[in-house]
Amino acid sequence: MRETVELSLVVNGRAHPIRVEPRETLADVLRERLGLTGLKISCDVQVCGACTVLVDGLAISACTYLAADAEGHEVTTVEGLARAGQLSPLQQSFIDAAAFQCGFCTPGMRMAATALLAENPAPTRAQVVAGIEGNICRCTGYVPIIDAILEAAGAVDAAGVSEGAR
Repeated sequence: MRETVELSLVVNGRAHPIRVEPRETLADVLRERLGLTGLKISCDVQVCGACTVLVDGLAISACTYLAADAEGHEVTTVEGLARAGQLSPLQQSFIDAAAFQCGFCTPGMRMAATALLAENPAPTRAQVVAGIEGNICRCTGYVPIIDAILEAAGAVDAAGVSEGAR
């Protein structure tokens, strides 16, 4: 029998008691054990950004982050961006700007952009480009993605509240 550890992972605001092997990645636990398949696994070596999630608000590559290291931290996946059935301004801006084609990179892009906008609610185009540089898109060509992030920045105030929520 393999060694396991008992964890309480807080994901999208909910506690999840779970037993994991010490070597299990956060990506595998989120997708296969908690059914949160928004994050994608592609490179498995922290290069493509498809598995980006937030840990305490910071964008991380879940494919190389151990699930056990997430205990005591708040994990947010793309499924946690919408609140009470309402898309976040960023999610809506991706739709409005048609910032996706195949959609494989979209969850990771949204998570990287969420971290960027939390740190810098009014980024320049160059700052957006730098903020998503660890996320690879093979279809869209980045321009609509960058436009969507800039559009969302215009819809979010410094406190992170969307104009529509006021």
